[in-house]
Amino acid sequence: MELGEVWAPRGIRLTTPDLELRPATEEDLPALVDILPDDLELDPSATRYAGLDELANRRAILVQGYWRAMGGWSPGEWVLPFVVRREGVPVGMQALEGPDYARDRTVDSWSWLRASARGLGLGKQMRTAVLELAFRHLGAAAAVSSAVVENTSSLGVSRSLGYRDTHTSVLDHSGETLQHLRLERSAWLASGLGRAIEVSGARAALPFFGLRDERA
Repeated sequence: MELGEVWAPRGIRLTTPDLELRPATEEDLPALVDILPDDLELDPSATRYAGLDELANRRAILVQGYWRAMGGWSPGEWVLPFVVRREGVPVGMQALEGPDYARDRTVDSWSWLRASARGLGLGKQMRTAVLELAFRHLGAAAAVSSAVVENTSSLGVSRSLGYRDTHTSVLDHSGETLQHLRLERSAWLASGLGRAIEVSGARAALPFFGLRDERA
């Protein structure tokens, strides 16, 4: 039996005009740590190991984050990290997460691209892909996002996809201002922005998100 038959989320595939997104596997981790950008801000609360230098600690945080996502999965709280490939080569990651999905059907997301893949419009395609999965296949009611106000690239992607500013907050560890945004299901479906996205494998994975296949 193949692992994808046991863990159906592994079979989800998202295709954009320029990219393919597949759920990350352990075999992908070496390639991902090799392209992890130096300017990516990682979780400040993540474990750091005194015997490791900064680069080794950053790589360990990425790997442990993957294991945590897989090991902590439940229908009510999940993180699905995708490897983003362009012409078959990994260029970054895009995650979709439902931190309280059983209660509010709201998704969040995070992503990163290697430096050489930035400025090409790929970030928007990546986010579009996971939003189409969330709203059209996983029954999401809303999507939220946030970024520090200086991160005009991330905020620009969100606003171009229909997110609306809601409120701001201040990060405890840095004092930076965080802008929060929200996108409603009705706005996404009306926009038609997901038309160029191909989604496969989602139907078999529905039970892992606490959902039933209404066509079954």
